Amino acid sequence: MEGRAHNIAHVLRLLTGLVVLSALMGLLMAGLAIPAIGAGGSATKSGVEAFNELPSEFSVSPLAQQSRIVDAGSRLIANPYDENRIIVPLKNISPWMQKAQIAIEDARFYEHGGLDVRGFTRAMVSNLQSGDVQGASTLTQQYVKITLQENALRRDDKDAAKAAVAKTYTRKLQELKYALDVERNYTKEQILTGYLNLVYYGDQAYGVEAAAQNYFGVKASQLTLVQSALLAGIVQQPTTYNPVQNPKQSQTRRNAVLDRMQVLGMATAKDVAAAKKVPVASMLGNRKPPKGVCQRSSEPFFCAYMMEYLQKSPQMAVLGKTPAERLKNINQGGLTIKTTLDPKLQQATLRELTKAVPINNRSNLGAASTVLEPGTGKILAMAQSTDFSKSQLNLNADQRYGGSQYGYQFGSTAKTFALVAALESGMPLDGTIDAPSASPDDPHVFETKEMKDRCNAQDPWPVENDYRSGGQLTLAQATAESINTAFGQLVIDLGGCKVHEVMTRMGIHQGDGKPISSSISSITLGAGTVTPMSIAAAYATLAARGKHCEPTPIASITASDGKVIAVPPAICKQVVRADIADGVNQLLQGPLADRRGTARGLWDVSARPAAGKTGTTDAHNQSWFVGYTPQRAASVWIGNVKPARADGKLITLNGKCFGDYGCKRSVFGGTVAAPVWSEIMTAATAGLPVVPFTPPSQAVLNGNYVPLPDVIGNAVSTATEKLEAAGFKVKVGARVDSTIEEGRVARTSPANRAPKGGTVTLLISRGFESTPVTPARVTEPRRPIAQLAPQPTPEQAAPVRPGPTPKVKPTKPPKRP
Repeated sequence: MEGRAHNIAHVLRLLTGLVVLSALMGLLMAGLAIPAIGAGGSATKSGVEAFNELPSEFSVSPLAQQSRIVDAGSRLIANPYDENRIIVPLKNISPWMQKAQIAIEDARFYEHGGLDVRGFTRAMVSNLQSGDVQGASTLTQQYVKITLQENALRRDDKDAAKAAVAKTYTRKLQELKYALDVERNYTKEQILTGYLNLVYYGDQAYGVEAAAQNYFGVKASQLTLVQSALLAGIVQQPTTYNPVQNPKQSQTRRNAVLDRMQVLGMATAKDVAAAKKVPVASMLGNRKPPKGVCQRSSEPFFCAYMMEYLQKSPQMAVLGKTPAERLKNINQGGLTIKTTLDPKLQQATLRELTKAVPINNRSNLGAASTVLEPGTGKILAMAQSTDFSKSQLNLNADQRYGGSQYGYQFGSTAKTFALVAALESGMPLDGTIDAPSASPDDPHVFETKEMKDRCNAQDPWPVENDYRSGGQLTLAQATAESINTAFGQLVIDLGGCKVHEVMTRMGIHQGDGKPISSSISSITLGAGTVTPMSIAAAYATLAARGKHCEPTPIASITASDGKVIAVPPAICKQVVRADIADGVNQLLQGPLADRRGTARGLWDVSARPAAGKTGTTDAHNQSWFVGYTPQRAASVWIGNVKPARADGKLITLNGKCFGDYGCKRSVFGGTVAAPVWSEIMTAATAGLPVVPFTPPSQAVLNGNYVPLPDVIGNAVSTATEKLEAAGFKVKVGARVDSTIEEGRVARTSPANRAPKGGTVTLLISRGFESTPVTPARVTEPRRPIAQLAPQPTPEQAAPVRPGPTPKVKPTKPPKRP
């Protein structure tokens, strides 16, 4: 009885299904718009009306496809994508691939109009017998289904994406009606092209071009018979037939495709037999599996910077309001993003860095350089000698674009900003500084009471020079020889906050975008932290005669349809008077040109004018050179990637080996960083016309200083009265060696001239004069004992914030090798 009941139910289901099938077939044969006559009665009429009410116009949206990031020479840097898909025309797809896909999915593709009646009837009978909904979809129907799903996913409509592939009669009927519309409005070639570019071939490969590259390392146009059969077989079940994960099942499926091609006359028995002999495993030897976008880039650090910049820079609002919206447009929009990166200069920059600091060295050494175009902010090169596979931290960039939270201490490169503040304050270009005498064993201590504003030191501030040095020094001398006490006195005279404001105005900041520390040591001698790109942009401001431009990597953006997307220009602003910048440019030629300069002999300023400044931090922990011509600006940092040991003690560069530059007993900014800068700048300026710096104006040459009354030898009270009567403010300073009677004015700071209404410091005689020590050889002054700001590294991405001043016993002056 149980068997009879089952058979009766089966027969009833078949009879009911035949009625529905007859109605559908009649409806289809009548063109889908004429009500069926006969079988089914009112129920059938109701069903036909419902079918006719389904939407019939199908819109084929552009496929999500990879964008292209290219360098200034249009060389590919990266392909950002959500789906690993590369769109190609049908002419670029192997005929074998076209035949294989049609053979296994829809043998009568060129014969039907969207519905394969024989296949449809067979599937309907099978479904009615089993109670399932399956199969018989033509290639056109599959194209409709996958397109609907793809469009829903691009809209982030998960419900619509699920409905697009639901196993229901309603969905199948809608799919069928859309397929008929597609067949009416598109050619078979257009439908096949869309299908082959759309379907998923497993292993994160969407479309036949990406699949060919992924599995075989070839283009779709180069696919052979056996390769085409393998790919065509994957589509039905991309995981089960994945040749990487399941080679046996994949080979069985491939052979089924080959057999089908032979039956249909698409391939000869001989070719099929030969193809079947090829093991699937041996076909995958040249595969190029997809990696992360930047892991497979030719310029991984720049690629990673670009991806962050495109999502987060205010300049990139043209790509979307939010980072998520921008990323979606980048990954799916098929954009061509042309960057400012100069491929030849980029290669030269990396080459010169790695000559000094090999990648994956075991000495905790790193190197980084950014090259910019002054006046535009264009990033021409951005390289570093670290391994991207081990750390993606960008040593050049700010934190928001993949860089570190702080950066690295920048040493005496900070002195440039005191020069700007001095000239802005009216100090003449040949003005002098009364530099306190100091040596490594005898630092000069600046007292807190000497400091004018909140940008000071909480405790007395000891400053060393690398050799005994002091006295009346011109700005040019102090700059060329990088005398620490001279700049300490200069910043105190100017007011630390004034210099800090200049730094901020010129774009100096920590890696997290915040201003550097306002402590006197950070402002004066670079105990604060910056990134190579930030300081390169600040120095480029001087090269551009005071115009600061935010660094930008964007040259142009073009949509997939070829239309140019209007990108706002880089933000540029005049932040320093042009004639002030001219004066600083003249002073900064000293480190390269002066016979006692800290980077002397590395650049011929008579052949091509250039300016710059060395920098070395406390304990010889980091070294810098930042320099420029009127057309190019570049920073070079070479230092300890991890700055300190676990106990907080700074790691020195002294005694380390620097590739082609050899091992160095003592390391300064001029030891390795400056020579590397010279090589990079040579490459950066090759072929450019020689452009001189603009000479300083008479206003800058002369400043607004006025002569001081002669008060040398006067009592303090008498000197004060004279100076105040002349309109100056007076401050009593330190006691100094002098032959002047003890307790009387030995000299003033400034010496002979001062800004009208400015402050004059009285230096009081001790009543005796010691014999000065003249150095036999000049070296760049070592960093003072100052606040230390540990920097993040690939191994230490979240560094400790700047701490208190460590107590370090002065050491003997190192000798430069």
